[in-house]
Amino acid sequence: MRDSTPAGKDSPRALVRHGSTLSLLTLGSRILGLVREMAKASLLGTSALSDAFSVAFMIPNLFRRLFAEGSISVAFIPTFKEYLLEDDPGAIKEFLSCIFTFLSFFVSLAVALGILIAPLVVPFFGMAEFDETVLLTRLMFPFLAFISLAALFQGILNSVHIFAPSGLAPIVLNLITILCAYGLSPFTKNPARAMAWGILIGGFLEAAIQFPFVWKKGFRFFFTGLKRAAGNPGTRKVLRLVGPTIIGMAAYQLNDLVSTALAGNAGEGVVSSLQYSLRLQELILGVFAVSLGTVLLPDLAEDAKTGQWARYNDRLVTAIDIIALITVPITFFALAQGEVLIRLLFRSRSFDETSVALTYSAFRCHMPGLFFIAVNRILAPAFYAQSDSRSPTLAGILSFAVNMALAAVLAGPFQGAGIALALTLASGVNTALLLAFLGRNPRIAVGKALKSALVYTLKLALFSVIAVLPVVFLKTALVSRLAGKGRFIAYGVPFAVTALVFAALGILLLALSRDRQFLALAGMLRKRRTG
Repeated sequence: MRDSTPAGKDSPRALVRHGSTLSLLTLGSRILGLVREMAKASLLGTSALSDAFSVAFMIPNLFRRLFAEGSISVAFIPTFKEYLLEDDPGAIKEFLSCIFTFLSFFVSLAVALGILIAPLVVPFFGMAEFDETVLLTRLMFPFLAFISLAALFQGILNSVHIFAPSGLAPIVLNLITILCAYGLSPFTKNPARAMAWGILIGGFLEAAIQFPFVWKKGFRFFFTGLKRAAGNPGTRKVLRLVGPTIIGMAAYQLNDLVSTALAGNAGEGVVSSLQYSLRLQELILGVFAVSLGTVLLPDLAEDAKTGQWARYNDRLVTAIDIIALITVPITFFALAQGEVLIRLLFRSRSFDETSVALTYSAFRCHMPGLFFIAVNRILAPAFYAQSDSRSPTLAGILSFAVNMALAAVLAGPFQGAGIALALTLASGVNTALLLAFLGRNPRIAVGKALKSALVYTLKLALFSVIAVLPVVFLKTALVSRLAGKGRFIAYGVPFAVTALVFAALGILLLALSRDRQFLALAGMLRKRRTG
């Protein structure tokens, strides 16, 4: 169970390499997640029943982020890393057993409570399908227990630099949900219930497929007494970290809760349109930001524990630059091609012109926040690696206040677009706060990171503007010429052609400017091809 860290992990090329496997798996997961949303759009559109499913799934998801990756993972990994560095098998087994017991007890309690009080919570969302929303919420709440255990298993594996199983798990969830959506719909009262069963089964499998890998690595744990679990020094340390993290994550998740409540009362279909828009944004965000953050956290934790601050700073700057390289060009392209993309993916009998308009208005306001949200996923691990969960908690609370104030003002006149714009502006505030708080540690070169990020982002924005201009003209000409030839031809061909043109121009500009991150990525790909 000894954790060995190769010496070469600190180079920019190595960071890209270690994130590539997880990024490919996450890409598969996000694509299947998008297909899941396409199935939902085809079966439910932006109807009241679609809103009911969205709210019902959002409620246990809120607690999932508190109990799972939003708090336990970020508190667990730095603590577990210390046990691995001490290399005491008995202490490791005891710590894992206590965490497993503690997590299982409180998550089970939360599931029981959630099922019980669902009828008291749902009225806040103004759902037309009240009874169905309550039923779906109760049906999907056990998902919280399965996904929390999956997060614990992921934390164990990620701590020893095993990322593939945790990248595979969400693929299973999305695949099962899609299969159930179509396969069980003829046997359930409505497609929303079929999808809910898919979420429940998929959540169980997310935990089940990771457990054998944990066992294979030699990690053993068992149920123990709750008093013994709570008294374990490692458990107490995790709880000290989790406490403020839960407060911060609660504020962040309250964003979703209040935003969804505002959307539910803004009109039918607004909740669903925001979810469709966010799914498109998360396709990019999840592939790169989450993957880099997952790979980065164990290494940053080790650098902080061993005092390797120069390497810590280099990793952080590289990660932010890579995020900019991905998100800035995609943001410009998505803003130019948003309506075409939404029509291509979702347009159907259930997803009509009203649905397109609602989703596109939200999408235009969500996408400018992509860079900030992605950077926040990188900056947060930089704090957790130092066992500092208070700073991102405070940043989360302050940005939550900004988001809620703006959403309350903008939701009335602009509906979903106003709520989406509030999230984008609040994400920018959160980024600024995280950088300011990170700068309080004199060993972290925040000034260097900020200067590098600003210069690099401006360069990428300029390149993106140059590359996107032909896209605007091509889109209009191609859509007009192919109108009436079916959804996949009329919108798929213009999207594919303009994407190729944009990518070719972007790559050319990066190559001519000898962009360091682009050259590192290209060198890695050449090495793999020849190797």
